[in-house]
Amino acid sequence: MTSRWPGISLIVALLAAAGLCAAPAAARPRCDSLDPARCLLPWPNDYFTKRDRHSATGRRLALTNAEMPRNVRGVPIGASDYRRSNGFSPGQTIVTRVPGLDTEAAFRRTGAVPITDIGRYRARRAPIVVIDARSGRRHPIWAELDANATARRHVALLIHPAINFREGHRYIVALRRLRDTRGRRLHARRAFRVYRDGIPTRSPSVRRRRAHMERLFRELRHAGIRRRGLYVAWDFTVAGRRSLAGRLLSIRDRAFRALGDRDLRDLAPSGRAPRFSVESVQTFAPCGVDGCQAGEDDALARRVDGSFRVPCFLNRRGCPPGSRFRLSRRGLPLRLPGNAYRARFICLVPRSVSGVRPGRPLMYGHGLFGGAQEILSGGLTRLTARSRTVTCATDWRGMSREDLPNVATILPELSRFPTLVDRTQQGMLNFLFLGRLMIHPRGFASSPAFRDASGPLIGTRRLFFAGGSQGGILGGALTAVAPDFTRAALIVPGMNFSVLITRSIDFDTFAAVNYPAYPDELSRPLIQSLLQVLWDRSDPDGYAWHMTRDPYRGTPRHVVLLHEAFGDHQVANVTTETEARTIGARLRRPALDPGRSRDRRPFYGIRRVPRYPWPGSALVVWDVGPLRAGGLGTPPPPLGNVPPRLGADPHGLTAREAAAGDQFSAFLRVGGGVVDVCAGRPCHAAGWTGPP
Repeated sequence: MTSRWPGISLIVALLAAAGLCAAPAAARPRCDSLDPARCLLPWPNDYFTKRDRHSATGRRLALTNAEMPRNVRGVPIGASDYRRSNGFSPGQTIVTRVPGLDTEAAFRRTGAVPITDIGRYRARRAPIVVIDARSGRRHPIWAELDANATARRHVALLIHPAINFREGHRYIVALRRLRDTRGRRLHARRAFRVYRDGIPTRSPSVRRRRAHMERLFRELRHAGIRRRGLYVAWDFTVAGRRSLAGRLLSIRDRAFRALGDRDLRDLAPSGRAPRFSVESVQTFAPCGVDGCQAGEDDALARRVDGSFRVPCFLNRRGCPPGSRFRLSRRGLPLRLPGNAYRARFICLVPRSVSGVRPGRPLMYGHGLFGGAQEILSGGLTRLTARSRTVTCATDWRGMSREDLPNVATILPELSRFPTLVDRTQQGMLNFLFLGRLMIHPRGFASSPAFRDASGPLIGTRRLFFAGGSQGGILGGALTAVAPDFTRAALIVPGMNFSVLITRSIDFDTFAAVNYPAYPDELSRPLIQSLLQVLWDRSDPDGYAWHMTRDPYRGTPRHVVLLHEAFGDHQVANVTTETEARTIGARLRRPALDPGRSRDRRPFYGIRRVPRYPWPGSALVVWDVGPLRAGGLGTPPPPLGNVPPRLGADPHGLTAREAAAGDQFSAFLRVGGGVVDVCAGRPCHAAGWTGPP
């Protein structure tokens, strides 16, 4: 189930050939003097919003091209798409530059809450705090310095939520008692002292903002933070659910209404099935005494290939790569009359099912820039046979192999980024329609390709989902909006691409072109956090509060199994654990061998599974063991925002364990649950059996 995507030489060539545009005429930016290091700092920041009485949050982003970061040719990232958001990301990385707080020694002397001790966010004298203005309580966070900067003057302070910020809430960021490498107290800039100390000024912009800053100081005082010791403080508002998920929910509801289903919460596939055609059926003979030859397979009985019709909500006929949503005045996707296309599917039917005992329908989401053919891998065919599932897959359009040429145009010109986000949402509609075909009586079950003499080979009672790597990541967003399945196994998943990418070895090839196009090291973490505002529309980060609890209107409640590979080189463990906290998943303990984690309290804030089988959502950690002779094992993840590179990458190893497959199978069934397949010990993989 590895996501090490194919065609590296192809993408490198495409990226190298991508061109850049000429710079437009410059305009006067509206930057915030609280952090003059770069425009848009500190970020996120309500200074860059405006009041909007029609918005659920009362605000709307008010960015202009003049403030946006620029590429090497001087082209700004287009601001118009951001102005449709009524707030910032629930997983937004807070970015600012603090001169003097730019070395690890300064970070330690400051006593900022590190990734290894998240519980310190509650310390009375914590130097970095984020306050929920609605409740007055501190929000769980951790902080770090950008480890990718090569010069101290380019080092940004990054503050991350350890559990997502609440939709529609306003938060106050407060920095105080900051120290430099030698332990000396850092003094606030005059631009902030004007507000903090009430220094008179004739500046009209300062006068207009003073009342707002006084409100912040009062709110901070009620939270136990005195204004006198502040280095800087500002606030930001998180987007509401409609701003984050409204587009995907809109195209889902309209597409299913066209089929005749107006109640997507009842788990009853009413109306018509999507139109489909079977294009080939490969029947496998049992393997001979000399092993499996061409056309033979002891696990599989059939492979079925075909296509199905999906309505297209993008702005070009057939939804090709590079197309995007055209939006109504309400900000919802418009559909060109009659616009549709055919998406492909591949299905595997194991020998273990029959018309007498039909298989459970399992939909699979593939890895990074891959395709439906990933289900042909040995691990998935074994899982299909072992768990008696009929497994089907389609391409995750937007982030599939055919999208790589479009990605090549995005990396040097990030104004094109919405083409990836929008087409990925369209790709989710593909999966929803494939799922409907798998459980509708007039879907696959009606085709001779999925029947034998006794009846349908595929059951239609309930659909299930499993996704690996990218499929585990995007599968979180899909799960939140899915009408036909309530249980999802997300394998080596995470959320929040802006946090994940610099911690993933998969980003190396993309950075090789993106970084030369955006060479300013201080702007890079800002850009990555900026992109998350748009990425949330297809990233589970924007859907996490509704993935398992507080389901969207017209959507059933879901249960999720998160499978983490400790020390994962491709999907950072911290992003998996933030997802677990946000969706309320319980932790299977013991999660790791003693001393394996660098954290003071490993898996802080994630409560343990109280009993087995556990009917709720859970996080299960699998470990290939510490680095040892022969390149086996892997160290704990690095502490900075860089990828693990030592030892064996556990990303594609842990889910291949037979015990992990048994756990998936026990979970992905009607009435299923999380079972303990590791006999009360940490779950080991790839030959590791624990310390001597």
